[in-house]
Amino acid sequence: MSAIRDREEDIGFTPEAGQDNSVERGAVIGEQEKGERRPPAHNDLDSIAWSGADDPANPKNWSNKRKWLNITVLSLLTVVTPLGSSMFAPGIPSIMAEFHETSPNAATFILSIYVLGFVFGPILIAPLSETYGRRKLYIWGNILFTIFSVGTALSNSMGMLLGFRFSMGFAGVVPITIGSGSIADMMALETRGRAISIWALGPLLGPCIGPVAGGYLIRAKGWRWVYWLISIISGVLIPISTFLLDETFAPVILQRRNASLPQDTTNSAVPNRSTPRPVDTLKFRAAALRPTKLLFLAPLVTLSALYIAISYGILYLLIATFSFVYPQQYGFDEGTSGLAFIPAGIGMILGVIGIGQVTDLMVKRNKLRGVVHQPKFRLVPIITIPCGLALPCGLFIYGWTTYHTVHWIVPMISVSIMCMGLMTVNSCIQNYLLDTYPRYAASVSAALTILRSFVAALLPLSGLQMYEAMGLGWANSLLGFVALVLIVIPLTLYKFGERIKTWHVPKL
Repeated sequence: MSAIRDREEDIGFTPEAGQDNSVERGAVIGEQEKGERRPPAHNDLDSIAWSGADDPANPKNWSNKRKWLNITVLSLLTVVTPLGSSMFAPGIPSIMAEFHETSPNAATFILSIYVLGFVFGPILIAPLSETYGRRKLYIWGNILFTIFSVGTALSNSMGMLLGFRFSMGFAGVVPITIGSGSIADMMALETRGRAISIWALGPLLGPCIGPVAGGYLIRAKGWRWVYWLISIISGVLIPISTFLLDETFAPVILQRRNASLPQDTTNSAVPNRSTPRPVDTLKFRAAALRPTKLLFLAPLVTLSALYIAISYGILYLLIATFSFVYPQQYGFDEGTSGLAFIPAGIGMILGVIGIGQVTDLMVKRNKLRGVVHQPKFRLVPIITIPCGLALPCGLFIYGWTTYHTVHWIVPMISVSIMCMGLMTVNSCIQNYLLDTYPRYAASVSAALTILRSFVAALLPLSGLQMYEAMGLGWANSLLGFVALVLIVIPLTLYKFGERIKTWHVPKL
């Protein structure tokens, strides 16, 4: 049986505290020492076994080409959604004028309401994905996102615009919520870091590259064309996702396999399309509560979510300042103001490329040395301390160089450094949680997304008033001191994570 455990650790599935090991192994590997199929322990889909360690239906045994094709499509879907969040930011003055709005809070709320959709969407999406699978959610979420984008482009009142933007965020958050779950379904531990990092670029790069294209498009065609363009892009992705995406969630794959077997060989423990499934209601209720339980009752997830939410909120607040800092301090126009977002994107790309390669290399090296992988290896201080310090240092430099109108290249470089550190630490934490809770990857991502989006939506509403009251220098310094305190979180998880996890083990 030790061989089975080794195989489980290799592919990234380890039993969680309080779970029955034999059931978890049956759901993931489903092999006995002689390679025979294990009978189900109880009438639960999760206990059904694969036919063996090399079962070709197991997403972890797919070819690299098939895996990366799915990851590429997921990454494209994940990039499009954040574009709708900020691509039209340079056109907010035009929208305010067209709908006769003058309140500064209204201008900020136009941006924030989209992210509020990110708060409520995961509450429904995560349990659906862990009950019925992931593929259909990607497809239908993108279809609804396209429809709501068209509605936003046709809006003739502020209320209509806000309603459709909220709906865009609600439907578009699907790949952000469960994308990491799909990757965990497919990728082994030693390759998961790079895959997660590439996919995670979407939620972070979207707010940075969107205004670059949006500034020039709005100046040439008006703000409505931002949404027509998003509708076209997401519309093109509908057939692409329909034909190229595969289902990766193991219970659903096993259910379909069971449904295709002759009646006399069908496993009665696995429901199929022709049999009633009363257990689904109970499973859905449990899955619906799981993200909230993880967020508030699992200390590791709570601490991780706090770090990611606050750092992401700082990023959104900082991005909100670009629209007035560079025009007022440096004389940038509507088009060139969008270029101020490029350094942030460069920093994120550098961070994601670096951390994905480094963490995967560490896992492979430990495996060759015979060292059993532990989730905390994703949070080694030699990475998290310098990268964690990059966030506050970047904020200090950005605040005081813009305040004193130092050449614009200096604050842009500082933003790049800040975003590189932010992306690196966030990726480390997300991979740490996926290694800790592999079975509930979608719910973990949902928990992170809910709190992160809530903070990102609300912080700019009050944050801009902070800039007015304190000025660029001290306001950014305050954020820098907050970011400095945040470094304690990844260090605490690295040093005491296993002990903290045992403080409270919620029933998931």
